[in-house]
Amino acid sequence: MSPIEHGEVYVLEDGGEVDLDLGNYERFLDIKLTRDHNITTGKVYQAVIDKERRGDYLGKTVQVVPHITDEIQDWIERVAIKPVDGKEGPPDVCVIELGGTIGDIESMPFIEALGQFSYRVGPGNFCLVHVSLVPVLNVVGEQKTKPTQHSVRGLRGLGLAPDILACRSTEPLEEHVTTKLSQFCNVPIPNIVNLHDVTNIWHIPLLLRDQKAHEAILKVLDLQLVGKVHREPKLSEWTERASKFDKLKTPVKIAMVGKYTGLSDSYLSVLKALLHASVAMERKLVLEWVPSCDLEDSAAKETPEAHQKAWRLLKGADGVLVPGGFGDRGVEGKILAATYAREKNVPYLGICLGMQVAVIEFARSVMKLHGANSTEFDPATASPCVIFMPEGSKTQMGATMRLGSRRTHFLANNCKSAKLYGNATSIDERHRHRYEVNPEMVPLLEKAGLSFVGKDESGRRMEIIELPNHVFFIGAQFHPEFKSRPGKPSPLFLGLIAAASGQLDLLLKRSCGVISSKPTPPRYSTNGTGTAVLAIKPYLNGHAKKALTSLVNGCYANGNGIHI
Repeated sequence: MSPIEHGEVYVLEDGGEVDLDLGNYERFLDIKLTRDHNITTGKVYQAVIDKERRGDYLGKTVQVVPHITDEIQDWIERVAIKPVDGKEGPPDVCVIELGGTIGDIESMPFIEALGQFSYRVGPGNFCLVHVSLVPVLNVVGEQKTKPTQHSVRGLRGLGLAPDILACRSTEPLEEHVTTKLSQFCNVPIPNIVNLHDVTNIWHIPLLLRDQKAHEAILKVLDLQLVGKVHREPKLSEWTERASKFDKLKTPVKIAMVGKYTGLSDSYLSVLKALLHASVAMERKLVLEWVPSCDLEDSAAKETPEAHQKAWRLLKGADGVLVPGGFGDRGVEGKILAATYAREKNVPYLGICLGMQVAVIEFARSVMKLHGANSTEFDPATASPCVIFMPEGSKTQMGATMRLGSRRTHFLANNCKSAKLYGNATSIDERHRHRYEVNPEMVPLLEKAGLSFVGKDESGRRMEIIELPNHVFFIGAQFHPEFKSRPGKPSPLFLGLIAAASGQLDLLLKRSCGVISSKPTPPRYSTNGTGTAVLAIKPYLNGHAKKALTSLVNGCYANGNGIHI
């Protein structure tokens, strides 16, 4: 899928390549979805064709209704019972997003299927939330309800009636507008929710709570009397995070050197991971989009102004991030960005292709292998630093990528990467690539000073690189951005932001359990003969836990008291 057309291709734990919307659900709900949670027309038609070929329909005429619509409903029911939050048992509620616009021919089978589905499951088991825009005409400054009225009328004509209206607008809806929507759309006023523009997206759950959206949904689904106790949503963490985001003032400037900078959605997960990390490090993220093509020498002649601007943005940044990509366009610009970060001791994080260009740059600049390259860009290169290493066929492009969660083993626990992950011996991260560092060249690269601190189980696939004497120069073959969450930022992104804002040493000590990430607790004297330091268990690694255990045992053995 082209990032310029579709935006980012989001990768799930099981290797499913899906629309970026599923990434939003995983981040907001902190869940792990599967490829089956992404229902597409192609998948549905393929399933029906396979059934017909097997003879499941006994030679009957296969039609959109009932065969396609039944397949959609069966798929929803099958997937809805899959646990996605790590807990046992089926979920209580399944959220279905039907994309597109009412009237689109592509979504007609799905609308028909959901219309049948609503009758199939009956009242109290189906709640339809219709999302609509309430625009404002600049000439008169009036909020217009006609688009919502027409879309609801179209929806009703297709056999679906909205239970709740979610109205997007730039400003809060005026009272008479809400009343008008209720009258013309036959939706109760308490069931009309306004999603107006806010300072940051983390305010949206709070906005929904304040308008009692949860109560409206629970009422439609007949769940409001569960336990006969009215329970408020637990959003204290969201409230704190949203407030903290608005108060951030100290900037940290990151240069994003990419190929698809014309559409920010192409790097949506990277952007969100940077945001999660910057809020955690109490810095206001300032992202500078640097088109990698504009950094290249050829751009100095063809587009001199763009060339100067790109280098000005790069040199003015506190840190450099080079994300993934495919194809040779703009690669030389990414290599130049890696050169700048390495030589100027500027914090650098390379993801996927960003790691590969860092290896190529090191081979060219440090090892003087001037023809070093990837076989993706130069199949005849004399120094192939990066080669084709697919999981499967080496002749066709489709279904050859290394996709989904794979394990990385740390080879040293004193490297920055391992410390950022809490001195873990191994980690699981998601991948999406065909090319990898050539294992035959690894000994030469290591001899020249490049450390390969993370590898897969076989030891043949290089996962993480570091420059030991650099303030922060890390490359990862995997995509750490896919597992970053608002409350649990990706460790590598945390490291980049921390290094760019001068907080890396503090972060490394915190990650290793040397100090707590909570406010430092007081010390307590034990009978005046010593001091027992309070420690918070969730922030301790294995070594620190052993040390604490020894401390406790020692205090008891000596007859001293201890306060934990």
